[in-house]
Amino acid sequence: MKQKKEIIIVFLPIFTLISILLFNVLYFENSLHGPNQIALMIAAILAALIAYRNNIKMNNLGLGIIESIKSSINAIIILIIIGGLTATWILSGVVPAMIYYGIELINPKFFLFTTCIICSIVSLATGSSWTTSATIGVALIGIGELISINTGLVAGAILSGAYFGDKMSPLSETTNLAPSVSGSDLISHIKHMTYTTVPTISITLFVFLCIGINSSQNIVPLFEVESLLDAIQSNFNIGIELFILPLLIIILVYNKFSAINTLLIGLITGALFACIFQTELIAQINSETHSNTLETISKTILFGTDINIDNQNIKSLLDKGGISSMLWIIFLVLSAMTFGGVMFAGGFLKKITSLMVSKSSSHRSIINSTVGSCIFINITTCDQYLAIVVPGRMFKEVYEEHGLCATNLSRTIEDSGTVTSVLVPWNTCSAYHSATLGLDPITFIPFCFFNIISPFMTLLYAYLNIKIKKVIK
Repeated sequence: MKQKKEIIIVFLPIFTLISILLFNVLYFENSLHGPNQIALMIAAILAALIAYRNNIKMNNLGLGIIESIKSSINAIIILIIIGGLTATWILSGVVPAMIYYGIELINPKFFLFTTCIICSIVSLATGSSWTTSATIGVALIGIGELISINTGLVAGAILSGAYFGDKMSPLSETTNLAPSVSGSDLISHIKHMTYTTVPTISITLFVFLCIGINSSQNIVPLFEVESLLDAIQSNFNIGIELFILPLLIIILVYNKFSAINTLLIGLITGALFACIFQTELIAQINSETHSNTLETISKTILFGTDINIDNQNIKSLLDKGGISSMLWIIFLVLSAMTFGGVMFAGGFLKKITSLMVSKSSSHRSIINSTVGSCIFINITTCDQYLAIVVPGRMFKEVYEEHGLCATNLSRTIEDSGTVTSVLVPWNTCSAYHSATLGLDPITFIPFCFFNIISPFMTLLYAYLNIKIKKVIK
């Protein structure tokens, strides 16, 4: 009875958080602009009070929060840079060019299917779902919006492809991290992942193909398409030379430049491209705002684009970006990491994960517990890397004791830790993609089919005992 009471108390901050978040979804249109942040802070305060009652010193909780926020500094810097990068890529004509050629070349019926494949390829090449989302993802959202396809579906296709590539690319940080904490090696890990990942992405592509073929809402009249293309071409100098910039980003990532350096180069190069290729547009903005070119570029980086375009569809699509647009998301990340820091320092995480390990006896229950731990850590710590590292270290000996190969652990961690991070609205990954694509997480989470199916696929393989590799003695 006492143990049951302790378990309820340990889970209380999580139940409270989920309850308030559900209330926010029901009663607030845009839950990212304050309500979700407040929910996380309330849950963090409750967790801190429970921890204090359990004789955890407030100083230790404070240190836990500081360490948690420290771990998110890179993500916050990237968010700031992405805000400026998005704005300069619009002003330079890079995003409008992607949208222009995308509308011309992609059949609306196959748009979702094509989007998922394109993002898979880009993510495989770069090893980064974040880079994929910030580059080709922004343009694909724009195309989808202009040809009247549900933006939640488009984002779902983008993120499904992006996380497939991120999960399978040897250049990806998560693909290297999972085997290193599990005791496996990179090549064996990737090979073992194909058994669950290929069927999952195949099902995902089939679903997007069926949705596209059977949709009657994505047929845009020819005159509307021409009007959109004319609006883009009359305001921007469109040419294939603008694709040098996204190609440069892919080359930098491929050559293992850090994410911050790569995106910073992308931001600066975007500003230079604007000065070189969009001289008429910048002259027009200078005239309207009584500014010089340096002021126009600086204001664009800080506050986003504000271009005088007659076509309201194009204007609403391209008036975005800027560092200021990321402030609510940064507040969300800080709130989430505060909650995660209290949960970690207060011992909540250790108690729950230890309980999961103690319930593991057969290979099925071990894999089930691993999946549950990864998802739980994504929810509570709001950090994808912790959802890989903690279960990897925690279950490593358990897998060894039961004669299970380390590749089973590394695969399960990727199937349930790497990809589910985007399904938690307050996780740093979900917050990042939300800010980059300009959508509330609730609009795209239901359509991230690859991310949703992945943990179920690994559970199915465990239940049916398919490709569960044993240690050969």
